[in-house]
Amino acid sequence: MSGTATKVPPAELDAEIARILAVHADREGAMLPILHDIQAAFGHVPETAIPAIAHALNLSRAEVHGVISFYHDFHVEHDPLPVIRLCRAESCQARGVEALAAAFAGETRVRIEPIYCLGLCTVGPNAMIGDAVHARLDTSRFAALVERTVVEQAA
Repeated sequence: MSGTATKVPPAELDAEIARILAVHADREGAMLPILHDIQAAFGHVPETAIPAIAHALNLSRAEVHGVISFYHDFHVEHDPLPVIRLCRAESCQARGVEALAAAFAGETRVRIEPIYCLGLCTVGPNAMIGDAVHARLDTSRFAALVERTVVEQAA
């Protein structure tokens, strides 16, 4: 399954959710790993997954929804825009991330979200796309990163 899929047939969705739940069946504190795996598989946590997660973990749907809505990384609707997480921690601020963020404030082809500390403080400003971290960003390097992200999303 791809995290960029926008429409998954219900049978495939249910089968993949059941597979993910089975992987974590005997795990202590399984909710966050389950939610991360579902988000990675579908690009969001479908509303239809919430009852299955609640049942598997012996929780109420409200408890599962509460966790999803508390963490900014989880979404219940698919977002068609690729996400670039731009580090806004103090070290990156000292290295010019605020000017970089301002320069791309009107960008509509990607979603630029703040993240706080990617652990690369000496080579900031930094950004993360998926699991890939990009360091030493300036306006031209960030523009190239945005372009590459848009092209890869379209492919």
